[in-house]
Amino acid sequence: MIRLYQPQDLEPLMSLWLTTTTEAHPFIDQSYWLDSEPLVRNVYIPDATTWVYSRSGDIDGFISVMEQQFIGALFVRQSEQGKGVGKTLMAQAQEHYPKLLLEVYQQNLTAVSFYQKMGFTTASEQPHPETNQITLIMQWMADLSGYSSSA
Repeated sequence: MIRLYQPQDLEPLMSLWLTTTTEAHPFIDQSYWLDSEPLVRNVYIPDATTWVYSRSGDIDGFISVMEQQFIGALFVRQSEQGKGVGKTLMAQAQEHYPKLLLEVYQQNLTAVSFYQKMGFTTASEQPHPETNQITLIMQWMADLSGYSSSA
């Protein structure tokens, strides 16, 4: 169900990204996302570690982690939302990285609530420089209290 991104996933992943990002952000003009598409396609996806979730051959969701700590994308096909896809993808990232950060629009209440349920807390808030909408920087850190580094 979860696997690492492969180059042949690019077109279906980009289609999923554009559809779900515009659905999740009705308060931002769609032209912003269309203008952002080349940056996502040519920089963010190639530079990130991305896992895709696929149940029937189609990509139902994906998560991209940049610089081993920043979640640049977590998107789930609308028909698959609420079925554990996002939770499974987030758990995958949390298994691989001890600290995660992300930026989410404050008005995206569904996403903010999801991230809080996944253990993220708000570290700061600021206006997004391009959209002027308030974004939250949220962080999660693994509980390493029971972890011993001695051999």
